[in-house]
Amino acid sequence: MGGSASTRRVTFEADENENITVVKGVRLSDSLIDRMKEPSSPSGRQHRGSGTVNEEELKKRIAEELALERARRDAEAQKRRLFGKVLERERMSSNEHLARAIIRERAATEEERQKAQRFARQLEDKDKELRKHDAYYKEQLARLEERVKLFFSLLMKIFPFIPAPLLTSFR
Repeated sequence: MGGSASTRRVTFEADENENITVVKGVRLSDSLIDRMKEPSSPSGRQHRGSGTVNEEELKKRIAEELALERARRDAEAQKRRLFGKVLERERMSSNEHLARAIIRERAATEEERQKAQRFARQLEDKDKELRKHDAYYKEQLARLEERVKLFFSLLMKIFPFIPAPLLTSFR
């Protein structure tokens, strides 16, 4: 903001009451002007023979006040930079935390997807196995029915005199 070497020109003008009120080229607050008006030495203000305020002393006080103001602005700028760095670190930390959370969520999602695929394969395998069993049992049932028919026809040949109501119960 402010350096130690300034290229700004400052001019001073005195008013009728021997108080410096106009400083051209620099904006000063009222409190700063009031502080500059206060005597810095216990002897009070020094006046020239013409009754005006010592310009050298006033220039020195203004330079000191400007240096203090510059130092205050520099301190504020440093605070802002430090605060900016802290904010940047916090932002980076929260971004890292968010990135880790996203990675964990993606990993969990991928794990769930793989688990679902594994269960789908297991279900398909179980379905194939059940279809095999179903086909086997149907084949076995067909064989048994054939054997029952064969047994029944043999039984009819051997015992042709079996009553009709008894025969219907076997069919």
